[in-house]
Amino acid sequence: MPETPPPPLLKVLWIARLEYRFHSWRERRARARGLEPVATPFPSYGGVDWVRVLGRVLIVPPGKRSRDGLTSVRGWRSFAAIPVGYSQVAISIGGTTHIVVANRGGVIDTVLPATLEPGWQTFTMSAEGGDAIEARVFVVGPQVRFGVVSDIDDTVMVTAIPRPFLAAWNSFVVDEHARQPVPGMAVLLARLARLNSGSPIVYLSTGAWNVAPTLKRFLRRHLFPEGSMLLTDWGPTHDRWFRSGRAHKSENLRRLAEEFPEVQWLLIGDDGQHDDDIYSSFTSDYPANVAGVAIRKLSPAEAVLAGGRTAVNDHSGAAIPWVTASDGAGLLDRLSEVGIITD
Repeated sequence: MPETPPPPLLKVLWIARLEYRFHSWRERRARARGLEPVATPFPSYGGVDWVRVLGRVLIVPPGKRSRDGLTSVRGWRSFAAIPVGYSQVAISIGGTTHIVVANRGGVIDTVLPATLEPGWQTFTMSAEGGDAIEARVFVVGPQVRFGVVSDIDDTVMVTAIPRPFLAAWNSFVVDEHARQPVPGMAVLLARLARLNSGSPIVYLSTGAWNVAPTLKRFLRRHLFPEGSMLLTDWGPTHDRWFRSGRAHKSENLRRLAEEFPEVQWLLIGDDGQHDDDIYSSFTSDYPANVAGVAIRKLSPAEAVLAGGRTAVNDHSGAAIPWVTASDGAGLLDRLSEVGIITD
C-alpha cells in the first residue's frame, strides 16, 4: 500500500517532523525487504453499545519467538519495531467491520459502536489487508458501580522510573524477567477483582505503548488480574518536545469519569511521581466518581533511586477515603479499615 501523507497541521514542531521522516525512511526500507505491517491490539474497554479500540500498527523485525511467548526479552527490542503512520486498519467487532486510520505514530485509539455482552469479549484487527489478529475488550455492564485504576511503575512493578538513567536502563536493557513486582500488589488487585465481579480494572501508566506486550506478560506471569491498558506514545508531539505524562493520566481519568458516570473508581498509585497531585485534582473535580485513593509509599532505597518522593498532601479531613502503606498487604489492610474491602 502506498504511503499516505500526513494530514496538514498549522504548526508542527520541527523535531516532530524529523521523527516522522525518520520512521517513514525506516518503513520504506523495511517494505523493500518484504516486511509487512501488522496490527498489534492492546486490551481495550467499552460499554454495552460502544468500544474504545486501542492498538498500534508496526513493522516488526524478524526474530525468534518462544513457544510460550514468555522467553526473556531485552527492553530495547520493544523499541525496535517500526511504527507505521496513517495506516488503514480494519476492525471487525459485533458483526460489523470498520475502517479506521492510525495516527502519525501508528497508534489506534478510536471509539466504535458495538453491541456486546458485559465482560471480556473478542474482536479482530488487521492492517492493510493483512492477517486478522484477535483482540480483547472488557465491556462494563450498566449495573456496574465500582472500578479500579492502577498506576504501573513503582505501584505494581518496581522500576524507579523517574530517574532518567534508570528509566532508560529499565526500558532498553533490563531483561523482562528481571523486573520485580511490588510485594502484595497482585494479591490486593486480585482480591478487588474477586470481590467486585464485572468491574473494570484499568492499568494507567506514563509508559510507552512499545512496552505494552512486555507489561502484559509481566502482569500475567505475576498473577495480576487482567485489565485494560492506557499507556502513551514516546517522542515529540506537534507542539511539544516531550509528551506530558501527567496530562496523559489526568485526561484519561477525566475521560473514564465521563464515559462511566455511574462508576466510582478506586485510584491506586505511589508517592514517587505525581499520583497524589493528579488524584487530588481528580477527586476535587469528580468527587462522585471516586470510591477512594490508595498511595503506595516507596521504601527509602526506592525513593533514592527514584530521585526522591513527591509531597503527599494531608487528606485526613477528606470525605473520600485516602490510605497509604508501603506494600500491597498494608494497603489491603487500610482499605479494609475504611470499608472499601469488606470480606
